[in-house]
This record gives sequence, structure tokens and C-alpha cells, in this order.
Amino acid sequence: MDRYQILTKIHESDSSLVYRAVDTLNNRPVVLKILKAEYPSPLAIARYKREYEITRALDVDGAIKAYDLFPNRNTIAMVLEDFGGESLEVWLQSRSFLLAEALPLAVKICGAIAQIHAANIIHKDINPSNIVYNPQTGQVKLIDFGISTPFNRENPTLKNPNLLEGTLAYMSPEQTGRMNRFIDRSTDFYSFGATLYRLLTRKAPFVTDDLLELVHCHIAKPPIPPPAR
Repeated sequence: MDRYQILTKIHESDSSLVYRAVDTLNNRPVVLKILKAEYPSPLAIARYKREYEITRALDVDGAIKAYDLFPNRNTIAMVLEDFGGESLEVWLQSRSFLLAEALPLAVKICGAIAQIHAANIIHKDINPSNIVYNPQTGQVKLIDFGISTPFNRENPTLKNPNLLEGTLAYMSPEQTGRMNRFIDRSTDFYSFGATLYRLLTRKAPFVTDDLLELVHCHIAKPPIPPPAR
């Protein structure tokens, strides 16, 4: 860990801490993603290792690059590419996207998804937090492949909404486990559509604190059409 100089914390989730840092060995900007628990479970460590392996193998422009994975005291840290972008979730906190900017950006996101699908990977958690955008360079990259899987026609089982993997506000109906449908590449495009809705309206397609109602909305209700621009 001495090799990396931490600059600032950029994200904190229930399970991870994410920092901007500099690799002092080659003066390269990087992102450090560290398991948050002081003593993470073997399952959490195995999932981190799997995320690293999937990300490392995805040698495409539309996916973040993974450089290294190493033990950090009692936990584990992942070293990722830093290309100077911020997540769409961060951008949406401070600005709106005009249609003239949103549509070319949407094309780039769609292209990034197509690249990982061509590599036989389904992301399964496309949402504004997992799309990083650098408006200066125009680069767009997908991050967080923690629940990603190879394309294998997965048939999810019925679970309590609190136990579902992914981000429920952007989750495809079949990923909720409440439909007799396999998960395939279309699940990412549903989540992409929900993300595009947020990009254009600054709101998710369905807004409710009731998780079961949110699942029902994805399955049975159309979102309110965005206002004309």
C-alpha cells in the first residue's frame, strides 16, 4: 500500500471504499477500490477476486482497466484505471444534460455495453453510478463488474427485494426473479434505458421507497413519458 499515495475519497458504499490515488512507482493516476470491512468474509474476498478477474479480462475501450489486486492488512484492494472521469451519478448532482449532449453520450454507453456483450459478459448493474464519463475527452467506461456473469441464460430465483443483487431502481423485470424469463443481454439494455431516462429527466423511471412496489413498477407499469424538449 506504501506504493500508492491516496489523494481523495471519491465513493463509499456498504462494502467498499474508493479513492483517487497516484501509483508512485510510475507516477500514474489510479483508482483504489478497497473492501471496507476490517475482516471481510471469504465470500466477499472471493467476489472481489472474481470482479478483478472479469475486469482484467475485458480488454475493451468501454470497460475500466484493472491493473492489480493485492492484500491490504486483513482485507484486499483493487487497482483500477483513472482516466479523469466521474460517474454519471456525480455529474447529475450538479448539472443537467441537454438533448444534444445526452444522445451522443447514450450512443457511447450503448457501444460500451455492446463491447462487453461481444466479450460474452453481462454486466447486470448498469446504472448512473457505474458509468464513468470524462466530458473533456468524451470517454465513457463501465465500472463495477462485481455481479457480472458470462452469458449463460441464468434463470434467477425469487428473493426478498432486500436481497436482490444490483440496483433496484434500474433493474430489469427478469432480474427481480419474479418473471419466468432467463437473464440475457437484454437485461443490460433495460437498465441502460432506465439510465437514459434518468439522464434526460434527472429522475429514475419509478420513484418509491417501497421495494416491493418498485419491483411491481418494473414488471407492470410504464414510466411517465419525459417532457418534450
